Amino acid sequence: MDVRYRHEWKHEISYTDLLCIRQRLRAVAESDPHAVDGRYFIRSLYFDNADDKALREKIDGLNRREKFRIRYYNGDPSVIHLEKKCKLNGLGAKFSAPLSAAEAQKIVDSELDWMPESDRPLVQELYSKMRSQGLRPKTIVDYTREPFIYRPGNVRVTFDYDIRTGLDCTDFLDPDCVTVPAGDAPILLEVKWDEFLPSIIRDAVQTPGRHAAAFSKYAQCRIYG
Repeated sequence: MDVRYRHEWKHEISYTDLLCIRQRLRAVAESDPHAVDGRYFIRSLYFDNADDKALREKIDGLNRREKFRIRYYNGDPSVIHLEKKCKLNGLGAKFSAPLSAAEAQKIVDSELDWMPESDRPLVQELYSKMRSQGLRPKTIVDYTREPFIYRPGNVRVTFDYDIRTGLDCTDFLDPDCVTVPAGDAPILLEVKWDEFLPSIIRDAVQTPGRHAAAFSKYAQCRIYG
């Protein structure tokens, strides 16, 4: 499989930073066409095992690591994706496969017998690792995202904020599942690109006195256990 890794910066920023950078980006980049009024709501369900493998790999800063999640947008379960995110020496790659709402609910309910027969290799891989590594639905992560696109360099810039955790609730298709603020979570600026980051975007996202950080929304949402 041809894996294309992308560069990625993450910065924890203030609300004032957000206002300034947003204004600069609006002058040079375009809003993601999937956004509504410039933003959308994301709900993800992350997987981990009893030993917190994914969490520990992140905290320990391993150069090679992966995590699985199921995700949908704006409360609309008609489009759900199973995703695997991989990290290698600071670069990131993502693999994705569609799920129906019924399939996602079966995974949440540990009804897994259908997964080995799936025609989607990523579904088969998740099944294999749920069996071999004990991966299970662990934590719901909710947040709001403001996305911008700059096509030269395939650049994507996002602001993520209002990060919330579902605590022990993993039924992420339940609209009544209660989420709470994930501690004192910051506003997160993410910049992703392929081979080069155009200087016009590099200048637009500059935040004096702030440096790239290894922030994880999943790790932030595990602060309560």
